[in-house]
Amino acid sequence: MPVVHRFDPPERFVSGTVGEPGQRTFFLQAREGARLVSVSLEKQQVSALAERIDELLDELMAATGDEVLIPAIAPRDLVDQQPLEQPIEEEFRAGTMTLSWDGDDERVVIEVFPFTEAAVVSPEQLQEDLEDLLEPEPEEIFLVRISAAAARSFVERSRSVVGAGRPDCPFCGEPIDPDGHLCVRANGFRRRDP
Repeated sequence: MPVVHRFDPPERFVSGTVGEPGQRTFFLQAREGARLVSVSLEKQQVSALAERIDELLDELMAATGDEVLIPAIAPRDLVDQQPLEQPIEEEFRAGTMTLSWDGDDERVVIEVFPFTEAAVVSPEQLQEDLEDLLEPEPEEIFLVRISAAAARSFVERSRSVVGAGRPDCPFCGEPIDPDGHLCVRANGFRRRDP
């Protein structure tokens, strides 16, 4: 039976980073009273989660009309720009994440499972019998249930966190370090931020 870090709802649920641009570690963090849980993940996972939450809320707005109150933007009183809470102790590194809507409680449900090597499937394995590829039951689960308004706030903050890193090169799209970078589109010449 896995350990479930359940927050229904949390007092605070945010994404955030530790470190300098280019060396940042990303976290999801939930707090309820004195209980604080932090899960590390990749920048792309934060971005994908925020994008998918936003899409889910937009789809629900269109499908439910006025039946369910779903804000189009993050309510000002819920926007959270504070740093991650200390101490940041990683429970686990995020792997698979699921997202759903609980219509009975009108909550966005986010489940985060630990990264495991067993979840990584090579192309050769895909051609084998898929029934043999069983992912083991996770040891831990990070489960957060939040309102639509809190979800919009999470999306706004996550986009801000992801965008606060190094700027992208306008030519090749790779991140530009403070001292520039070797741009493949410039045949190896060092480009600086314009």
